Amino acid sequence: MSGLKAGDSFPDNVTFTYVPPTGELDITACGLGIQYDASKEFQSKKVVLVAVPGAFTPTCQVSHVTSYLAHLDDLKAKGVDQVIFIASNDHWVMAAWGKANGVKDDSILFMSDAGLEFSKRIGWTQGDRTLRYAIIVDHGKVTYAEVDSVRGSIENTGAEGVLAKL
Repeated sequence: MSGLKAGDSFPDNVTFTYVPPTGELDITACGLGIQYDASKEFQSKKVVLVAVPGAFTPTCQVSHVTSYLAHLDDLKAKGVDQVIFIASNDHWVMAAWGKANGVKDDSILFMSDAGLEFSKRIGWTQGDRTLRYAIIVDHGKVTYAEVDSVRGSIENTGAEGVLAKL
C-alpha cells in the first residue's frame, strides 16, 4: 500500500501500544503498556492520527504537538473525539512525552507504532522513523491523509492544516 487517501477505509488489523493516562504527570512513573486496536476504535470515533519522526525532537515538540495542544478545543468543536500521536518510540517514551506536555486525560493519546508496523504498511516511513503525516478518520473512513515532506514543516499535518480540512 502506498499511503492512504480520502475515501479509503481505515485498514484492518492496525494496533498501537500505549500507556493509558492516569492524570499523573510524573514522567519517571511508568505504567504498563496495552494494545490499542485502532481499526476497531476508529469505527466509532472521529480521530486525528498524527505521525511524527520522534518524541521530544525539535519540530515535533516545539511546533507539532504544541499546535494540537493550542487548538484542542477547536478540534473538539469540529467533532474530533481524540487526537492520537504515533512515533517509532516505545510506549514509555510516548507516555512520558504526553506527561511532559501536561496531557492528563485521553483527549490526546501518545502511542508507539512499534517497529513502524503501520507506517511501513502504508509506505510512509523514512529509514527507521515515520514520515510526518496526519490522517483524519471519521467512523472508519479516511477523510484526509497528507504528508509534510519539507523538513520542519507542519503545514499539512499541524493542527491548523488539519482544522482547515475538518
